[in-house]
Amino acid sequence: MAAALKLVSALLVLCVLVNTAPITHALACGQVTSTLGPCISYLRTGGRSPPVPCCNGVRALNAAARTTPDRQTACRCLQTAARQISGIKPNVAASLPGACGVNIPYKISTSTDCAKVK
Repeated sequence: MAAALKLVSALLVLCVLVNTAPITHALACGQVTSTLGPCISYLRTGGRSPPVPCCNGVRALNAAARTTPDRQTACRCLQTAARQISGIKPNVAASLPGACGVNIPYKISTSTDCAKVK
């Protein structure tokens, strides 16, 4: 009986810990770059409108970046990618969210201070 009581007590403690543990879904640069991969040719050439898979990626990234830390991470990842991928046109990158009908709270630019993104 004492062993069963200890087991039940341990399970209750475990349930409390699991139910109160914070759930974090941190955005990672790999997720940002793979989501926006379909945009690379558009970002190099511009054009009338971004391809549908690109805009789907922009919308998915915007939906995934729900918290300030996630938006700051996305900002930094976009800046890193812009520096590593040759031929990206800064004006096309800055206008990409709007071209996809997405409103984001900062300008996509290598000069954006990502620490100030809310």
